Amino acid sequence: MKRIFITGASGCIGHYMTEALIQNTDHELYLLVRNPDKLQFDYNARPGIYVLQGDMSRIEEYSDLLLKDINIAILAATAWGGQGETYDINVVKTLGLINLLNPKICERVIYFSTASILDQNNKLLLPASQFGHDYIRTKYQCFSQLAKTAIANKIIAVFPTLVFGGDKDKPYSHLSSGITDVTQWIGLIRWFSVDGSFHFIHAQDIAGVISYLVENPDYVPPQEDDGEINCLVLGKPAISVDIAIADISRYFNKGVYVRFPLYIWLANIFIKIFRIQMDSWSRFSLDYRHFTYTNPVTPASFGLKNYCSTIQELMEVSGV
Repeated sequence: MKRIFITGASGCIGHYMTEALIQNTDHELYLLVRNPDKLQFDYNARPGIYVLQGDMSRIEEYSDLLLKDINIAILAATAWGGQGETYDINVVKTLGLINLLNPKICERVIYFSTASILDQNNKLLLPASQFGHDYIRTKYQCFSQLAKTAIANKIIAVFPTLVFGGDKDKPYSHLSSGITDVTQWIGLIRWFSVDGSFHFIHAQDIAGVISYLVENPDYVPPQEDDGEINCLVLGKPAISVDIAIADISRYFNKGVYVRFPLYIWLANIFIKIFRIQMDSWSRFSLDYRHFTYTNPVTPASFGLKNYCSTIQELMEVSGV
């Protein structure tokens, strides 16, 4: 039995991940949450689940627990906006938590980052630090410092791609909460061809990967360069925007016949005509277009069953 310290349990990914650990293991779980009322899973389902009402900004209050007892730390908490708070939580306090762990006791640290800070070779993408929102920029800054921690060799950084998930018992991800806004325009969108590609993954499949890493603390991802932090990109193989649009169209029984290329210059005209506000990261993303990575993983990569593997399955589980 392991003692696992979890931050971010009240979020979308956190719900799926924590619920899986509650239901499928007997590990002791220590859940650091600001507001326990946001937890929609049954944390009284079995013994060994401890809800710590607290805040990452006061992580030092848990120094004794982290130093003496914790075997595995899963760091999924994040701050999204407000430059001062975002940097403090995503960089200062996260690194502070990691440095409070005892390398002789802690077997594994699973640190959640974002695939937005990586290039197509899974190396740091410099524009993420130059143009990224506070969230992206601070994730870049934190990852850049992980190798300096005393427990660096125990860290696996996971990089979710586009995350879907949520239902009546779990909070929705940002993408899933807006999926109906996109699908209602599919009748128009299907007439355009877009040069771009991406990966996606459902939060339930992220939970499957995390469960595997918890149960297999000796697993080390294949790395191209020695001395770097171990990394895993979480996502299905890359899919083009055109294929995704075609799959969604078929799901709604709408044919795709003729497509008109939506060139960058044409998109820029639309942006100007409709006075669409574009920040620096949105502008970079429009030009970059192919947010793809090497060797992404899902539960199937570890011999497990995927929950959601196709666009059709994604539509079905999203309830649209």
